[in-house]
Amino acid sequence: MPGNIFPTSIAGSLPKPAWLAETGKLWPSWRAEGAALAEAQRDATLLWIKEQEDAGLDIITDGEQSRQHFVHGFLAHVGGIDFDHKQRIGIRDNRYEADCPVVTGPVTLDRRAHPEAAILRAHTARRTKFTLPGPMTLVDTLADRHYGDRRALAMAFAALLNQEARALEGDGIDIIQFDEPAFNVYMKEAAGWGVAALEAARAGLSCTTAVHICYGYGIAANISWKQGLGESWRQYEQVFPALAASGIDQVSLEFANSHVPPELMSLLGGKDVLVGVIDVATDAVETADEVARRIEAAGRYVPAARLCPCTNCGLAPMARPVARAKLRALGEGARLAAG
Repeated sequence: MPGNIFPTSIAGSLPKPAWLAETGKLWPSWRAEGAALAEAQRDATLLWIKEQEDAGLDIITDGEQSRQHFVHGFLAHVGGIDFDHKQRIGIRDNRYEADCPVVTGPVTLDRRAHPEAAILRAHTARRTKFTLPGPMTLVDTLADRHYGDRRALAMAFAALLNQEARALEGDGIDIIQFDEPAFNVYMKEAAGWGVAALEAARAGLSCTTAVHICYGYGIAANISWKQGLGESWRQYEQVFPALAASGIDQVSLEFANSHVPPELMSLLGGKDVLVGVIDVATDAVETADEVARRIEAAGRYVPAARLCPCTNCGLAPMARPVARAKLRALGEGARLAAG
């Protein structure tokens, strides 16, 4: 039942059913188009709302079922970007290459990017969370031929994100989360203009705001990168103090099966900490005992009233049965930890 001592949620994304899109991919092709696609996206959203509720999760997302990708689902509605003539660039500090859209003029948002949030709000009585890409991560996923300055482009995007976030708040969304995996790559910049852009994106909101910072989806490029980070992953150490001093309410971080020193969580005093207790880089399903032990380990550094069990990152590339089982493990483990 919802209402756990440790409120549970996921980072955001969930696998798309095979009848909606290709499976096992971060950039899946849709199976339909037009009105048929919109109907299929709605059906998939309702399916995952029910699955999260059945798993006993307290805070429900739409699973990003209406987005092909967590970044490009937002960018698809932004003006000033050329999607037809992509440029191959290195992203996440050249961790891997991708064919990226090009910024050719001032970025604009003339209509809602995510009206599908209304579907989520209308079909669950539980608290809801909706995810948006963060300004720095947007900048890092584009080739810029207009602004010529990463901070300036980030601030331009922050204004658009704030516009959409205010609309999401108007939809009745309880938590708006900005996804910033780039914060774990450009640590010095993240603590400076990255957090400043994040503050601009959340300005004026009265709902709960969160930022999600992880080491990436469980894809080969990210797994390989993490293997080279050594026995102590201290990237969070550089940005957490800046976030602790910010107006952001919650910070979502990776913990399960990682080399993140747990004491770094103590740098987030005053914030709710969404501790990743579900590993998204393996199909091995956690037991409730394993999840409970991870919650207890985090509890040595985070007050119980501020500890929120979560997934390390999104579950989008996983098989549906694996993701479903991991949701159940999350819910059961949190209840076990609560006693």
